Amino acid sequence: MHLIIRTILLLLRSRRRSALSIWDPSSIGLRVLLTDIDIAMHMNNGMYFSVFDLGRFDLMVRSGVWRQMRRRGWSPVAAGETISFRKSLQLGQRYTVETRIIGLDERAIYFEQRAVVDGEIHARAYIATRLVSKAGPVGNDEIIRAFGPPPADMVLPEWLHAWRLDTSLPSTRRPAPHAW
Repeated sequence: MHLIIRTILLLLRSRRRSALSIWDPSSIGLRVLLTDIDIAMHMNNGMYFSVFDLGRFDLMVRSGVWRQMRRRGWSPVAAGETISFRKSLQLGQRYTVETRIIGLDERAIYFEQRAVVDGEIHARAYIATRLVSKAGPVGNDEIIRAFGPPPADMVLPEWLHAWRLDTSLPSTRRPAPHAW
């Protein structure tokens, strides 16, 4: 809930920014706010994933994909995320969120996202996403028909595909019992 106003503002601003292809990288400028920091006075590790959501929304809106998804009743969901930190973002510091799709496999669309200050990466995340409808997950074949094929040179790194397989939970149609 804490990012709802930022999200709404971003959705409105992104509509007025230059158009992109869904396969292009996007960049948004942000500042570390008081609501983003933790007791150590730097951006909380969980906030990176929240502001990275904003980067993906910007790309979807500017490419026209967001409007098409909403018309079809599709919603984006994160299926898996991993992040590495290099430097902390401090209260009041300006930074950009850089976002791009780096590949697809039979179950997910993969994004690479970075928090960047003065050309230096402070954090990098990889996010495996899905589109879902009331009928269930939307297949990549249907997504590609709707949004166009990825560039021919776009190849998902094998380690990222293996990461998703190695860390995924069972499907919602299968049991996932809790036992330590």
